[in-house]
Amino acid sequence: MQSVKETHRDMNNHTKEQAIGTKGEPHNRQQPQSLASSSVSPLQVQGLTVTYHHQPVVQQVSFELTAGRLIGLLGPNGAGKSTLLKAILGLIPSLDGQVSVFGKPYASQRRRIGYVPQRESVDWDFPTDALDVVLMGTYGRLGLFRRPGKKERQTALDCLDQVGMADYAGRQISQLSGGQQQRVFLARALAQQADLYLMDEPFAGVDALTEKAIITLLEQLKEQGKTVLVVHHDLSTVSSYFDDVLLLNRQLIAAGAVEQTFTAELLQQTYGGKMAFLQGSDQQGILLASK
Repeated sequence: MQSVKETHRDMNNHTKEQAIGTKGEPHNRQQPQSLASSSVSPLQVQGLTVTYHHQPVVQQVSFELTAGRLIGLLGPNGAGKSTLLKAILGLIPSLDGQVSVFGKPYASQRRRIGYVPQRESVDWDFPTDALDVVLMGTYGRLGLFRRPGKKERQTALDCLDQVGMADYAGRQISQLSGGQQQRVFLARALAQQADLYLMDEPFAGVDALTEKAIITLLEQLKEQGKTVLVVHHDLSTVSSYFDDVLLLNRQLIAAGAVEQTFTAELLQQTYGGKMAFLQGSDQQGILLASK
């Protein structure tokens, strides 16, 4: 488990180059799929492969995203979703593949990316308060030798206010609830003033009020033209939360608009058929839950 400061250090040392592709059709694993329009894609991944003890965890994943969209990254436990995000960010090594951000190598564009890790991967007992955590999000734009000043402090306070946590700026993060801690990390991502956000299960373990606040924030980012890729597990909310989906089970199964890709057939391919569906409405099957 990492401390908040160690997590911040990792998130500011993304120095790997890799790539991505998607369309609304079932994925041909030898061809990149494209969710992107004719404009430069905010994220393009090509042939990304990650191994652990010589076993593939993510294998030949290729896709590209469209700017100004909310994209859900879906798949069963162990499918490689978190691994994919970390490999894109250079937090773990990849065996093969390329990643580009807004048409350029990742290493030259990392300031344009905001990252929210899984909450349980962070040691929340690290002695720091909410404001200091959010201030960490401003470090990337300051360079190595500058310290945050009044401008950065005001930015951090504004970001806390956006997530409803302004009154907790001086509170130790260990004294916050799980939902409040998640909001603080979202505020820190906002402080990065990124154009592309990668979020690893931001809705996990939060209360209904926090979940509503998070999706409202994501929709606001979308309205600003930002692109957000979210690891997500609650399949019952996919259609209402996201524009596009990536279906992953170590390999990319499919990618595209929710209407064409979030289907019973493709979900069964992704989750191994362990699905529960309710027939009816305007789709062949409406997903209730994964087993």
